[in-house]
Order: sequence, then structure tokens, then C-alpha cells
Amino acid sequence: MTARPATLGQLRESGWVSRPVKDELRINAVARIRSGEPLFPGVLGYEDTVLPQLENALLAGHDVIFLGERGQAKTRMIRSLVDLLDEWLPIVSGSEINDDPYNPASRHARDLVLAKGEDTPIDWVHRDGRYGEKLATPDTSIADLIGEVDPIKVAEGRYLSDELTVHYGLVPRTNRGIFAINELPDLAERIQVGLLNVLEERDVQIRGYKVRLPLDVMLVASANPDDYTNRGRLITPLKDRFGSQIRTHYPLDVSTEVAIADQEARLPDIEGLQMRLTPEMADVVATLSHLARVSPHINQRSGVSVRLTVSNVETLCANAARRALHLGETDVVPRISDLDALIASISGKVEIESFEDGMDEAIIANLIHAAVLTVFRERLDAVLVGEVVAAFDEAQTVVHAGEDVPAEDYVKLVSSIPALRAPVVKLTGGDESPAAVACAVEFILEGLHLSKRLNKEAVGARATYRGRLASS
Repeated sequence: MTARPATLGQLRESGWVSRPVKDELRINAVARIRSGEPLFPGVLGYEDTVLPQLENALLAGHDVIFLGERGQAKTRMIRSLVDLLDEWLPIVSGSEINDDPYNPASRHARDLVLAKGEDTPIDWVHRDGRYGEKLATPDTSIADLIGEVDPIKVAEGRYLSDELTVHYGLVPRTNRGIFAINELPDLAERIQVGLLNVLEERDVQIRGYKVRLPLDVMLVASANPDDYTNRGRLITPLKDRFGSQIRTHYPLDVSTEVAIADQEARLPDIEGLQMRLTPEMADVVATLSHLARVSPHINQRSGVSVRLTVSNVETLCANAARRALHLGETDVVPRISDLDALIASISGKVEIESFEDGMDEAIIANLIHAAVLTVFRERLDAVLVGEVVAAFDEAQTVVHAGEDVPAEDYVKLVSSIPALRAPVVKLTGGDESPAAVACAVEFILEGLHLSKRLNKEAVGARATYRGRLASS
């Protein structure tokens, strides 16, 4: 690898060209688009909605604000912008604000270039060091974002008005990079004014002294739509600063939600256990989130994050692993009886609106049942499962199910009720492993119960299914 230039003179000889950060982002974005590479790998479901708008913003050189509820990949996209910066950037050695060697901004860099000329030493900053991020909170101060007088430097004999007494904040330290503010409306108005000054007017007053800071920063922010548009907590000049306002959204279909969960979920890695999630159970978990997003019992202002789906997949698989460990099984496939465990992972991620105390678990259980019924109707033909119902009624069949029932018992059940075989094969795709069969059988039985075609009695972790014509 060729050594990078170490002095200002060597930098000039190398032919390196200084570019504003937004031009740099545009050039690298254009190169990716032309090559067919995704600008934001790992961001799913936005291919035809959000990403084209973000590409437009990059090509236009705009500052951007993302409006969306929690769990809509806003922060992921913001942080992914770093990959569009050049890998290495030259700065004046020792600079705290990434001074451009050709156009130094800070007093330290100007003095060094004036003294050393073409021998001015150069440092190189990796793209990761050119990103700054701050969660806006009411107690965020000018010192946090812009800077403050350093009392130690004053004690050394400098005047307060001397720029060298300033300890720079996050924004100046992200000069020639990307600065992100999450939940922008939570920033106090006086801080918004200070931020606007440094970004628009290129100066800021610290302790009554005006400091000139010609910064080159791409500003990216995120906000909840209600806070940004309805509560009037953002000053108009700062709002006007953003060239592009991009509205994010939750996955528009269940298949996208499943793909995101498959990408993000971390399944239990336990020695001796082989874990897999069947398509119908993955759909149940994703459908549960979609139903929650339209439920009148869930506070929609706070949103139902995709993290709910990811967390539910992880909890579902963890419960299946626990069940397998207790039963001494090694092949693990989550099934209907594992869904009860989701109450723990759902409760902390949604805000339930109920007029009656103690109804939270019942509301969650109803959402789970609705998700199972929805997927059941999508995946199994009524005629196919009708034969199962007839078999239960004719033979007065009673079936016990639950997490304490070994998978092998379900295989025996299919042998004793031949009508079960066709829908089981349709669900498993020919996988005849006991774990896959157990998952399919429980899914069929629960779907038939929720369709009001089988009776069910549940006590703890054990459930009993029987035909509606059977005596109890």
C-alpha cells in the first residue's frame, strides 16, 4: 500500500482534491448507484418508498430529517451514510475539528500552516471518525453541541476572547463529516438557535464572545411525526434548514416483516440443539405485529416497532429450546404452545390502552389468537381441514397438546387420525421429522379451535381439543 502524504506539500503533489462533504457523499453515492450496489444494505422494505427519496437528497446535497415512529430503521440509515464518505481524509495535524489542510478554519490550524507552510504535518482520519451523534434531550447544552470556554486554558494565561480557550463541542468536532441529532424536537429552543447559527451563519457566541466557525457539516436528524409537525417545538428557521423531509414507515407486508426478523433475530445457540422456525410460525409472529399496528387497544402514537417482531421471534425460539431441554429433545421447532411466552416480550414494547385493570394479558392473548387464525386461513384449505373436523366428531376424539407433550406423541396422533396427514404434509412440505410434525399438528388444532370447529379446554400449559359434537 502506498504511504499517505505526511505534509501539506506532499498532499499537493499527490493531486488530492478538497471537496465539501456533501459533494463527497454525492460522488460516492453516484458511483454506487451506477455499479448497482445497494446504498444501504440491510435496510429492507424501503426499496420503492424511502430509499429513492434518500438518494434524491444525497444527489441534491440536502440536509435530511427522517420522520417516523420508533423501530423504522431511521438511525440505521443515518449511520449507514458514513459508508458513503471517503475511507480516509487528510487534516491538519493535531486539529480538533478536522481542519482542511487547504482551508484551515481553527486558530490552531491557521497558525500551524502559517508557521510551517508546505511542511505542515498531516494526519489522516478514518470515515468512522467523521460521524457525530447526539440524542436530543431538554438538558442538552450549547457546550455539548458547540463548545465552552476551557477554564484550564484560561488559567494558563489566555484571554476569554482567545479562540484557543474554546473546548469544541460535538458539531465542530464533526467538521467535514456527518452530524446526526435523534429526536430533534426535544432540543430546547435556545439550543436550536445556537445550532442554527453555527450551521447557517457560521459563527457562534460563547460566553459573550463571537467565534467564527466556517464548518462543513451534513446535518441529519430524526423525529417522531407528531412531535415534529403538531406540537410546534421546532423553530421555523431550523426546520427550514432541512432540504429533504423523508417519511419512514413500518413494513407494508408480512413477508417483509419476516425477512427483517430473519435478518435481525439472534436465535439461541445451544450445544446439542438444532433450531429452525417454520414459515407459518414466522408468519404468525409477523402478523401479530401488523395486527397490533391497527388495534384500537394499542397506543399507535408510540408505534409498534419492528423490534417487537424480532424480540418475539427470539422469545418464541427460546421457549421452544427450554421445552426441548426439559423433554430431552434435540430437534427444536417452535409451535403454538410456545406462543404464550410472547406475553413477556410484548408487554414491554407496546403501550396498551385499556379501561380495565388487568386486561393487558387478555388483549395480548387476543392479538396472538387473531394472528394464528389469520395465518391458518391463508395457509390451509377449508375442505382439507374439514376432514379433520369430521374425524374428530365421528370418533369422539380427544387430543392433548402443550409444551409438555413430546414431539413423538404428535407423530402417533397423525397415524391414528389419517385425516391429519394431508394438512400436515402441506404445512411441513414433506418434512417428516417429529418436531416439524408436532408444530404442524398444533397449528392445525389451534386454527380449527379459533375457527370454532373444535372445542378447546386449556389448563396451564396443557390444552385438550375435542370435536364440537363430542361430549365433555
